[in-house]
Amino acid sequence: MERYLGHRYPGLVKIVRNHKREGLIRARLQGWRVSSAPIIGFFDAHVEFNVGWVQPVLSRISEDRSRIVLPAIDNIKYNTFEVQQYASAAHGYNWGLWCMYILPPHAWLQQDDQAAPIRTPAMIGCSFVVDREYFGEIGLLDPGMEVYGGENIELGMRVWQCGGSMEVLPCSRVAHIERTKKPYNNDIDYYAKRNALRAAEVWMDDFKSHVYMAWNIPINNPGVDFGNVSERVALRKRLNCRSFQWYRDNVYPEMRMYNNTLTYGEVRNSKVSGYCLDQGQEEDDMAILYPCHGMTSQLVRYTTEGLLQLGPLGSTRFLPDTKCVVDDGKGRSPRLRTCEEVDRPGQRLWDFTQNGPIVNRDSGRCLEVEMVKDANFDLRLSLQRCSGQKWLIRNWFKQGKH
Repeated sequence: MERYLGHRYPGLVKIVRNHKREGLIRARLQGWRVSSAPIIGFFDAHVEFNVGWVQPVLSRISEDRSRIVLPAIDNIKYNTFEVQQYASAAHGYNWGLWCMYILPPHAWLQQDDQAAPIRTPAMIGCSFVVDREYFGEIGLLDPGMEVYGGENIELGMRVWQCGGSMEVLPCSRVAHIERTKKPYNNDIDYYAKRNALRAAEVWMDDFKSHVYMAWNIPINNPGVDFGNVSERVALRKRLNCRSFQWYRDNVYPEMRMYNNTLTYGEVRNSKVSGYCLDQGQEEDDMAILYPCHGMTSQLVRYTTEGLLQLGPLGSTRFLPDTKCVVDDGKGRSPRLRTCEEVDRPGQRLWDFTQNGPIVNRDSGRCLEVEMVKDANFDLRLSLQRCSGQKWLIRNWFKQGKH
């Protein structure tokens, strides 16, 4: 490679090789250190550039050096290499701090200008352009993060909270080819979780609880070593950055808030060990018992109002929200309904204390477990007269700290 590039582009291209595997984040930092141009770009190797992509980017950054600009990303089909143009979008994320495309802000849609920059809360991560010195001043990428995942979300929070901005520029276009299989699929969940917790501890204030909730792990002793964040906390203080509440209200108002949570995690019954409350098949809209595995289908939230909600957090308004466990009075099976759809408010409200019964406020019936042949694992959830069965929910917030 050195001979090929040295022959074709003498003095223009530098190749920097790490002595050990460092992962995407620290590899990009190494590139920043050896770069010399006033404006630099970071791109995955599987990104291709469209004609005229760079001029609008340079123009936007020259107007304001604290802007991080993201070219719009199209798709290259891996089997045909055909370029598929995507609709204009901002880049957001869920409470697990995993990135996704989201609709542009309402103000952008209203102005009806397809070339206008799109305010974006964060970035997908495969391509961005930034003033080199500003990137250093704002703290680069967090070198304490491992492999990849979360660094793109953390940068978006940090830039906005510390006085900069981030935007997608629709008239600057690149294209990205997706691999059919990622070589690190077996490990990526761990690193995504670790990096998410690291970002949450530094930038999300009291909202960090949402990240722990989304990953279904306890805030105290989570069993994940996210490293020392003292330098990043000092960076935030030195830059005099705003709160996450300001960021959520002004930059990412689409994020749903779950500050009313008292307790969350797997729910177990005293009568059967190893089985947890589960959302079952989503289309069935019926809560079931299933062997405990701790994934999001078994994520339960019990709220200050008395809602018992089951399933993955509907982090933004673009995603379906968690559903309420309901006693609709039409049978003995607990139903799952969108909370707003319930006929009588009491049908969706429950009284619960740790190691106690779960009692519906409308009917007075308890959520209990029956042994029934031909049911799922010979166990069935039932709404019936309370018989003294007890339930435990895994994680509790202290009152006022949720």
